[in-house]
Amino acid sequence: DCVMLALGALMPEKPSFLLAGVNHGPNMGEDVLYSGTVSAAMEGLTAGVPSVAVSFAGADLAILETYGGVLERLLAHLVAVPDFPKETLLSVNLPPLPASKVKGVRITTLGTRVFSEEIMQMSDPWGRPIYWIGGGRASWSGRDDSDFRAVHDGYVSVTPLHVDLTNYRLLEAVRAWQLSI
Repeated sequence: DCVMLALGALMPEKPSFLLAGVNHGPNMGEDVLYSGTVSAAMEGLTAGVPSVAVSFAGADLAILETYGGVLERLLAHLVAVPDFPKETLLSVNLPPLPASKVKGVRITTLGTRVFSEEIMQMSDPWGRPIYWIGGGRASWSGRDDSDFRAVHDGYVSVTPLHVDLTNYRLLEAVRAWQLSI
């Protein structure tokens, strides 16, 4: 509702497409649940606007600057898709290498981020202990068609996402628990 109010205040007509990003830093695997870029696209989706979140899986902004033509071609193709699915947004991750070295585009699934030393104890500016969640080193895993593998192999990853997080494979197992209050 907030997005529609904001859109209504900013634009007299609903936009035909929402592009969020480019974020520097990957939004792959379960990171999509915490990503502001993916969240912005999710809000667009909730407002009925076809949405794409774009992230650069690197930190070198000079490399990101090489992606102008690649993004222009990819996004022009995406906004021209007839009947873009109303219940889906696309999460796009660009690999951390110059655009001239990109091998192509892969349609992907979400990979998995694995942290070592996930919780790190630190001190705040006053010397009090604080705990940084996710402060360790991240490694990635996933199926051969995962976003991580595509980006690792030098491809642009495009992952279709939707809001329904229901684990349908477990519905019957959980029903068999016969939960009651």
